[in-house]
Amino acid sequence: MSYSAAMRARLSDIAQQADVSEATVSRVLNDRPGVAPETRQAVLTALDVLGYERPARLRKRSAGLVGLVVPELDNPIFPAFAQIIESALAPTGYTPVLCTQTPGGVREDEYVEMLLDRQVSGIVFVSGLHADTAADHDRYRTLIARPLPIVMINGYAPGLGAPFVSCDDREAAELAVAHLVALGHRRIGLITGPDRFVPVLRKVSGYKTAMQRLTDIPEDELTDLTELSLFGVEGGEAAAGRLIERGVTGIVCGSDLMALGAIRAARQRGLSVPGDLSVVGYDDSPLMAFTDPPLTTMRQPVAAMAVAAVRALVDEINGHGAPHSEYLFRPELVVRGSTAVARTDTPPAQGGSQRPTPPAFAVPA
Repeated sequence: MSYSAAMRARLSDIAQQADVSEATVSRVLNDRPGVAPETRQAVLTALDVLGYERPARLRKRSAGLVGLVVPELDNPIFPAFAQIIESALAPTGYTPVLCTQTPGGVREDEYVEMLLDRQVSGIVFVSGLHADTAADHDRYRTLIARPLPIVMINGYAPGLGAPFVSCDDREAAELAVAHLVALGHRRIGLITGPDRFVPVLRKVSGYKTAMQRLTDIPEDELTDLTELSLFGVEGGEAAAGRLIERGVTGIVCGSDLMALGAIRAARQRGLSVPGDLSVVGYDDSPLMAFTDPPLTTMRQPVAAMAVAAVRALVDEINGHGAPHSEYLFRPELVVRGSTAVARTDTPPAQGGSQRPTPPAFAVPA
């Protein structure tokens, strides 16, 4: 078969697949005007379905790569950030390179070196070392001096010339305490992570401010009602156990996973949630509406934060210079079934209750 005959055969196949004329296929392949967008897309889809390679002029052009460094993916809030950042980058033509940190795995600095080798146009850091007050932030100053545009999510480091996007952790803790106080709780505990992290310090500050304003708990007693633990279900469970022994009726948690651990700790002691203990999480990560009980939590506005971070990064890449300051996004209290009016009678004795112990709380996969 001659070249022209083979080409006509291909045009015929594509036209039949797209349900258009061969002349229309030819216009699309030659990138000529006069073809409706939906018809053009139908022809390109037919090319892909039939396994033909698109002409170079019709291939989607990538504006470049963007690094996206996130912590472990066990906490569903981080995949949520990654997904929305990827979606927000798509219209700009940039392709994200996802770098996930795991304990004992590749470190943030190693990922950065890899991203630099790939000549990324910029990097978004989610809850990275910028949030750690004990970390050396010169690593970011080096990137800025290259210059390489960077944006930080959740964690502020003064003196770094970059945009920061954060949820207002102080306000989140204050709102959570106010919610429990409105339900009649006074002895309210706080569970969160290590205090070297900026979001943790802010949550502790907001918790103490609200407790001093809304309750009669002495300031020196608030330290005993604050438990710093490892992030995650196990850390929340251990910390909640200690607070339950100190007689709290409500617990504000630094993450949804810690809140699930607190619920588990209560149930293992024969206590009901929210009957004997009210629990407030933080993040409103996926599936929290479907736990048992559905979790009352402080919602991070993940979509708005992720879109703002992408816009700031793209502006930096394009030389428009996004303001180098911190953008604080307001959290939202989402009330579900894990909080209720405080008991007015004496709660059952912990550890010696005659009530059958419910099964351990199962964290949804």
